[in-house]
Amino acid sequence: MDPVTLTTARLLLRTVGSHDTDAVYAAVQDADIQRWTTIPSPYRPEHAHGFTTQLVPDGWADGSMFTFGVFLPEGEELVGMLAITMRSLGVGEVGFWASKAHRGNGYITEATTTVSRWAFTHLSVDRVEWRAEVGNTASLAVAERAGFTFEGTLRSAINNKGVRRDCWVASLLPSDLGLPSTAPYLPTPAGTSSPSGV
Repeated sequence: MDPVTLTTARLLLRTVGSHDTDAVYAAVQDADIQRWTTIPSPYRPEHAHGFTTQLVPDGWADGSMFTFGVFLPEGEELVGMLAITMRSLGVGEVGFWASKAHRGNGYITEATTTVSRWAFTHLSVDRVEWRAEVGNTASLAVAERAGFTFEGTLRSAINNKGVRRDCWVASLLPSDLGLPSTAPYLPTPAGTSSPSGV
């Protein structure tokens, strides 16, 4: 698939390329991004170059990962990064980070909702998952504001820099945004709990 560009009232969401390498590198020097995401740490210029010139375009080309740089409307000031990675048939996982100077403005929440809506209407996705290491309350707040439903904690579900860690998981469904699903959905009846004896 060719990269697409999306817009919101405050943001331009577009793919990134070699001309964005320096901005990506500078933003990811932030200690919180390196702590809470699975990107390499320390993050070197060659990591940013590989991301913008190989990982991002390859993901679009083979349909495995759809990465958007989150920019202010003029398209030059990097606010953050967001991607939908395809995990299984009809299921994508959203991942994001915000540059330190632009946190607290709701930009990543806005971008998450917009890209999720696009995934539901253009990728035949019926579930967008959000996962983050337990303790990443800033990421959890973004997911909750974007309408995700918290589903629980998965043990040893993230490998962050060689260490297995527990993670939180939440989901967003097309119906949460007033959209139809591409496949029928049969929810569990209210009041049903875990299997008996467990």
